[in-house]
Amino acid sequence: MQYNQLSNQRVLSIDAFRGITILVMIFVNELAGIRDIPAWMKHMPADADAMSFVDVVFPAFLFIVGMSVPFAINNRLKKGDGFWQLQGHIASRTLGLLVLGVFLVNTEGGYNEAEMGMSINVWALIFLAAAIMIWKVYYTQNKILVYSFKVLGIVVLTILAFLYKNVQGGHITPQWWGILGLIGWAYLYSSIIYQLTRGNMLMIFLMIAVCIGIYVVSRTESVAALSWLQWTRIQSGNAIDTAITLSGILLSLLFFQADKPTSDYKRFANAFVFTFVLFIAGYILRPAYKISKIYATPTWALYSAGLCCIIFIFLYWLTDKKHIDKWTGFFKPAAANPLLTYIIPDIIYFLTAWLGISLVPDSLRYGLPGTLWSAVYAVAVMGIVTVLNKMNIKLQL
Repeated sequence: MQYNQLSNQRVLSIDAFRGITILVMIFVNELAGIRDIPAWMKHMPADADAMSFVDVVFPAFLFIVGMSVPFAINNRLKKGDGFWQLQGHIASRTLGLLVLGVFLVNTEGGYNEAEMGMSINVWALIFLAAAIMIWKVYYTQNKILVYSFKVLGIVVLTILAFLYKNVQGGHITPQWWGILGLIGWAYLYSSIIYQLTRGNMLMIFLMIAVCIGIYVVSRTESVAALSWLQWTRIQSGNAIDTAITLSGILLSLLFFQADKPTSDYKRFANAFVFTFVLFIAGYILRPAYKISKIYATPTWALYSAGLCCIIFIFLYWLTDKKHIDKWTGFFKPAAANPLLTYIIPDIIYFLTAWLGISLVPDSLRYGLPGTLWSAVYAVAVMGIVTVLNKMNIKLQL
């Protein structure tokens, strides 16, 4: 039984949005190491009460995950998955994102290479190789071979977790969940909410408000001081991320729910109304909560979700309605293989660091030259993904 009857057509605009987001992510991550560039090309400081386009990249990932949730869940139900099969799939995807997030976070600092017996670069490269073994799509009917590689990858990850030593002498820990881990939690909560509400748009809208409310409660001392509400402080960040993901689910249903026939005009009108509500809600909350990506405030989340709505509405009109879509071919490889695209820059970074080489001279580490280099690097990574796709190297959680 499906929760919603969704359009059967391939939604090119969602793929385009995903590909664009990945390209911008690679660009801004490389740009982070460039000096003497305008403030709007980097993350805004935590207390700035402002946001740059860089601060919208992570929300865009959450939003796109949300847009894909109704399609993914309903497709699995359509293929015959039972309730527990579906929950197992959701749990395994969540676990994969959490594991990847935690392992990547522990390469950022706080490690003790002397105790580990290897450099963090070697440790990270082995981890990434194991991740590829586990989550690679294998184009073979030999299940024994496939399971052997996956089990080997899991064994390697387990060994690496025990080999890892932090400066306190402990093993690998979730210092924080990392970008992939945060996406994992938001995906889990949103998938649960989508199922509990049975895809009802009004209920999903109310759950967005509930998620914002959890943050508000967590920052209200007189309320959060109550022992039974202490969990709100722990989950406030996840609640904000989930609100963004639920916004993606709701916009997806507004456009692609096919069991309630309506005109394109009404779909666009409803989408613009929803976008307007997001911006108004952010405006109302702004005096109490500054715009801050670092603090994951509701104003940042609502404005980001509103911007994602505008971007998608334009892309949908351009590609799926006006069929101006030839340009999207550049983004298709990354959109079809997002996880591999995400980790390629990490592979390049750890490999070059291990070999002691630098891809970029210092003359390209500042200002306009550095900005251009970052753009070239992002395009080059997209090219690498295209080649890997042709070699049938694809990762899927």
